[in-house]
This record gives sequence, structure tokens and C-alpha cells, in this order.
Amino acid sequence: MSNYDVVLLVEQPFTAQDAANLRALHGDIEDPVVYHVLLPVEDASARVESAIGTLGGEVWSSPTVHVDETDIRELRQELLTSCREGVDITIKAIEAAGGKAVGEPVTVDPIAALVAKSAEVGAAEVIILTRPHVIAEFFHVDWTSKARRKLGVPVLHLLEHENFDEQAGEGEGISGF
Repeated sequence: MSNYDVVLLVEQPFTAQDAANLRALHGDIEDPVVYHVLLPVEDASARVESAIGTLGGEVWSSPTVHVDETDIRELRQELLTSCREGVDITIKAIEAAGGKAVGEPVTVDPIAALVAKSAEVGAAEVIILTRPHVIAEFFHVDWTSKARRKLGVPVLHLLEHENFDEQAGEGEGISGF
């Protein structure tokens, strides 16, 4: 019997509700379902630039603040550690809901990692769980739209931390294949 491999691209660690919703999607599948969790690591440089930008506002006409490369490395390591913990939390939530999961932090472009992992495991489907990103979705530059253009498997977009009933209203949540 072969596995039914599902690749998950998530923005933040799962809650018990997220895991229960996920498992409900695959209750009728006879083959063992294996979830491959991908959680992108936050970009340390972007975080520092964002912090400087919010501090400076209009005062900074050009970046005059020197950021120590050691500080950036330490922040990257801290973010990677935090991401690994998020992957572990997600795996444990899926396992607590009766599933089997493996996962890893993503340090490259999330869509490139999704495409590579899908090819590596022969994914039967891909699920992307995000917070609502109305503008990105409108212009089709969100993860789901990008993944659909690159993959030949069904891509399901769900909203993290919402049950299926909450996602069904007002055009949010589940989008077509």
C-alpha cells in the first residue's frame, strides 16, 4: 500500500482546530495519509528593515542606520529556531488529531520549496493554509495562485485558525481548484 502524500505550506503553527479540520478532509482515504509540513522562516533582513522603517518614519530620507552583520546572523538563527519549533508544534497537532506528519523549515522561496517537495514525494495534493491576504489574492500573487500555476495537482487554500463553516462565508477561505 502506498502513501497518500499531502504537502502543506503554512504561515504559522497549527492549532488543534487546524489539525482537526485537516484530518477531516482525508477521513475517507484508504491509503496512509502523510502530511509534509513546510513553514517558511521569516526573513531577518526584512524584519530589521521593517523595524527601522517604523522607527524612522519620514525622518529617514535614506538608510543611515548601520546594522551589525553579527546581529543579523543572530536574528536569523533565532528565527530559524522559532520556525523549527513551529514545525514541531504543527506536527504534534496533526499527530494528536490522528495523522502522520513530517516537516521542515523553509529558508528559500516558499513556492519553490512547495514545488520541490511536491515533486520529491509525488504529492497527491497540496494544501496552503494562510491568513487572509485580500490584496494578494485579488491580484493573484498569493501563494495559492502561484502554486496553481506551477503544480499539476489540486491546490486547496484554507484559512488558518478558522473552521470550515467560518471559511464558507463572504467568499473567503476555500477557493476552487
